[in-house]
Amino acid sequence: MDLYVMNCELLATCSALGYLEGDTYHKEPDCLESVKDLIRYLRHEDDTRDTRQQLGAGQILQNDLLPIITQHSQDKSLFDACIRLMVNLTQPALLCFGKVPDDPTVRHHFLEVVSYLQAYKEAFANEKVFGVLSETLYTLLQLDWEQRQEEDNLLIERILLLVRNVLHVPADPYEEKNVDDDASVHDKLLWAIHMSGLDDLIKFLASAQSEQQWSMHVLEVISLMFRDQTPELLVSAGQARSAQEKQRDAQELEALRQKEQAEKRSRTLQRGTRHSRFGGSYVVQGLKSIGEKDVIYHRGLHNVSNYTHDEGKAVRRVPKRKLHARDSEGKRRSALNVRLFLREFCMDFLENCYNRLMYLVKEGLIREQAQQHDETYYLWALSFFMAFNRGNGFRADLVSETMSIRAFHFIERNITNYYEMMLTDRKEPTWRMACTFLMHLALKAYQELLLTVNEMDRSRDEDIRQSANVIKSNIFYLMEYREIFLTLLRKFDETKQPRTFLRDLVESTHLFLRMLERFCKGRNNLVVQRKRVKRKKSKGRKNPTAAENTPEELEETWGALSEALTEGAVPFDAASETPLEEQRTEAMVRVQDTLLNRLGPEALGLLRAAREVWPEGDVFGSADVEPEEELELLKQILIANLPSEFANPNVVRPYLLLLRSYSQNSPHTNHCITRMLHRLAVDLKMDALLFQLSVFCLFNKILGDPAATAYKELVTFAKFVLNRFFALAAKNNKAFVELLFWKSVGAAREMTEGYSKPGEGCVCKAKWTPEEEDELRTLYEEHRDSEVPDIVETLLPLLSNTTRTRRQVVAQLVAMGLVDSVKELKKQRKGTRIVLWTEEQEEELQMLFEEFRDSDDVLGNILKKVTAKRSRARMVEKLLSMGLVSDRRELHKKRRRNPNAPGKSATMGMLIKEDLIWARRPHNSWCWSTVDKWSLKLYFVTGMSGPLLWLQNCLNRTADHREEEGLFQPVPIVPLTEENEDAMEKKSFQRLLRKIGVRAPADEQESFWRIPAQMRPSQLRGAAEVLSPSQDALAAGTEESEQPTPGSPIQEQQQGEADSHEQRTQALRALLLARKMKQPSTSAEHTGQQIRHWLSEMAPYSLYSALVLTRTLYGGADSDREAHSAPAKRKRQRVLIDDDEDD
Repeated sequence: MDLYVMNCELLATCSALGYLEGDTYHKEPDCLESVKDLIRYLRHEDDTRDTRQQLGAGQILQNDLLPIITQHSQDKSLFDACIRLMVNLTQPALLCFGKVPDDPTVRHHFLEVVSYLQAYKEAFANEKVFGVLSETLYTLLQLDWEQRQEEDNLLIERILLLVRNVLHVPADPYEEKNVDDDASVHDKLLWAIHMSGLDDLIKFLASAQSEQQWSMHVLEVISLMFRDQTPELLVSAGQARSAQEKQRDAQELEALRQKEQAEKRSRTLQRGTRHSRFGGSYVVQGLKSIGEKDVIYHRGLHNVSNYTHDEGKAVRRVPKRKLHARDSEGKRRSALNVRLFLREFCMDFLENCYNRLMYLVKEGLIREQAQQHDETYYLWALSFFMAFNRGNGFRADLVSETMSIRAFHFIERNITNYYEMMLTDRKEPTWRMACTFLMHLALKAYQELLLTVNEMDRSRDEDIRQSANVIKSNIFYLMEYREIFLTLLRKFDETKQPRTFLRDLVESTHLFLRMLERFCKGRNNLVVQRKRVKRKKSKGRKNPTAAENTPEELEETWGALSEALTEGAVPFDAASETPLEEQRTEAMVRVQDTLLNRLGPEALGLLRAAREVWPEGDVFGSADVEPEEELELLKQILIANLPSEFANPNVVRPYLLLLRSYSQNSPHTNHCITRMLHRLAVDLKMDALLFQLSVFCLFNKILGDPAATAYKELVTFAKFVLNRFFALAAKNNKAFVELLFWKSVGAAREMTEGYSKPGEGCVCKAKWTPEEEDELRTLYEEHRDSEVPDIVETLLPLLSNTTRTRRQVVAQLVAMGLVDSVKELKKQRKGTRIVLWTEEQEEELQMLFEEFRDSDDVLGNILKKVTAKRSRARMVEKLLSMGLVSDRRELHKKRRRNPNAPGKSATMGMLIKEDLIWARRPHNSWCWSTVDKWSLKLYFVTGMSGPLLWLQNCLNRTADHREEEGLFQPVPIVPLTEENEDAMEKKSFQRLLRKIGVRAPADEQESFWRIPAQMRPSQLRGAAEVLSPSQDALAAGTEESEQPTPGSPIQEQQQGEADSHEQRTQALRALLLARKMKQPSTSAEHTGQQIRHWLSEMAPYSLYSALVLTRTLYGGADSDREAHSAPAKRKRQRVLIDDDEDD
């Protein structure tokens, strides 16, 4: 902008600041007011930022503001105003305009502002300027927080913002064409910061307890200081080159030398022996011209191999939307003294500041106390300083803050968030580049975490290796960490993501798979194997034959085996977020793994269970499969090569795209590509995925490269794939046609194993007779208006032909025109379809966890309050991945007894014992069908009617559910009230559960009793009928519930008013009756009749008398033996009787 077109008012204001005479600046009397006027003008500038451009053209900052703060820093108000003005002038151009403008005129203004900022940066590369800023900042930091005013805190923040703005100014690529080891403007600025001592103040702010409010500003300044640096260059600064670096440089030089020699040889061959006036004319046989004849070549033969029909054609212009994304500018090497200073800064920062600063920044990000995209500084600092720590003598304690599962989860969440941002329908190139940069930054941080875990795994310290194993166990077992690289490879788009992103993604995937292979090597491939126990053969004793087993014992053995087989074979998880197709593939892999581990019965049970879940297509065999066919199917599954998830053309394509630039890749990158392709072609035997014409052209280029000796691994692999293809082409005459297409796993298998004939492998269409069609039409018309959830399940049992499957009925209904589409009869599947967790849902989950973490049922309360409903398994898995809990047992419900609960006095708690309720029976032969009504009557009398009715409802609901859905799975019995919880903890109630067939928790992973899967609905309803109370029991229970609670004021008052003589009479009467019934001549049947008669008589009387009788009846057998060993219980009973007499 021309200086002569400056606004007159603005020019007058600038003239009133002062003037510079030599090295001395003379300020005007109105200098402070003029600075404030300039701040006001900037506040009201237009969209073209005219005021900012005019001040930049007039060099106000270089000629006025910087001399003012260096020579008149003692004037505090003037110094503060100048800092405010310079913070405004140096703010980034992108922040001023909002985005990179598309309009040419506005873009010109944008570039003008950028050029003025670059001039400001060069002016700030002065030790005097940063010396004044450092002294002022040091003086302010010396003040205690009691003495520090609000203006002091604002000045500290403005100084940090000014330093950040100046460091943020981009370099001018046209002016700074410096070579490596030469000082750039940014290097001069860093050196001025170092000489002024500002770097020490930055480290103080990062480590001081009282200055934690500046943590985000400090991290921004540090990230901008190291913007052009790499950790590897800083680690090697001032040190001798290692042998590995020398070898790498020698290989690069050798490759360049071989290319140069090959070019010389080709130029020599292109020189003809004859003069150029006679080039010759030749016919190229086998290469057709435009017509039917062969091509006539009018040049020398030395270039005939490079001939193509495309010569002379105009190059087709590639549309903008299909252009490949450009890589960012490469890193440069700064001057040696700057690198040495930055290296010392990194070492001090890691030693004293890193863990604390990263903790504060992370807390600010979680609590949303930062601005948008401030997490990028956190991600950069994590990847940079952890890489520096690895190269500079790895110490795990220096980076302990960022080595946790929560760090993995934080980065994984950001990668997902950035990917969703990139997919939004915004066409601005700036927005797309920003999302790509953020996603690349998060990927680098994730890669660095993996590298650090790998370094910890190789440490000599056992504790560090154990910590690495804990982290690996989490990231390898959780799906969201395991499949992040697979997802990024499948969704890679070269028009949005640059080649450097793909390179880091390929290297990270290689590292993750290598760590996973090493982790699985000593763990039997993560499959629990049964160890064979060698048992010593007993001498002199023979094994009993099968004839010695009684039928009862055999029936009991089969019951246990059938329960184990039924519960173990569960191939389908209805609550899982995994799609059905993937679950079916996983079930096939589980069958194969079980066969490989020589567990035949388990494989057979899993195959049959999978057949019931996925009957479509007879993938696991038909419903009426013969045993011989079943064994043949298991054999096919055993010898099948089940493909990995990486065997996908969408995954192979990015690898081949990166392989095209093999000459520019590092040797490690080429090794990562070759290793992945080797896994697919050799380990998985899916080499047909690479039988593609573009791949072969790339292999031809590699094999013909003059520097092919530098790519021995690539050359060997290319030869292997080509040999495999030509061997296949000798058998398959369609192999050359297949080269034109990318192939899926199924197409690749058909190409190598043979093509299937039309109709082969599909289910033959079932034939329907006219009578069956009329029957189906009639049944459908009858039930079409009924509000049944699934009409097909209703029709299946009503058909005369019971062999019809659901698929056949649905297909016939569509064929007959009764329904329009199969989708109308699609079976409703259970489980949530919510797959991704949004950031708001994760924050809500964290808030709910913090709210209920001290409650007895953390998970139950969260499930009640959370907005997005999910299964318990998904909720537990998310809490583990977020690092909120470290063990699943922390989420188990805590069971606490309340001894002071109303209605449970000490007397009742002592007298109501489990052994009073259950009578002793001969041979202990109890089952749910023979539970006596008199024993259940005691439950209702003692206040257990509520739990019994609840148990009865659970059994009836389960029976109804199994009849409707047809799914027989173990159902947990979850008590939701305190009364039911107390009942479930009583041994007597647990005995009752066992008698009716309910299974106790199998291990520590299960918390609740479960209704077994093998119990049929009829059995469940039979058990529920047994639990139904009689009318007199209900009356007794109601009367008992209406009585006042023992120990309450009302009860005490009533006891005081009651006739004590009547109570003693009842107790003595019960005692005499009990002693009479305990005589040896009394039979069990006669005793039972007496008890029933007594219960009917004693129902109106006190519960205490009934309990005295029961204690006397069934405690007498042991009372003689306990006379000397347990006198305390007897004494307690006598005390209670004496208390009653006193009343």
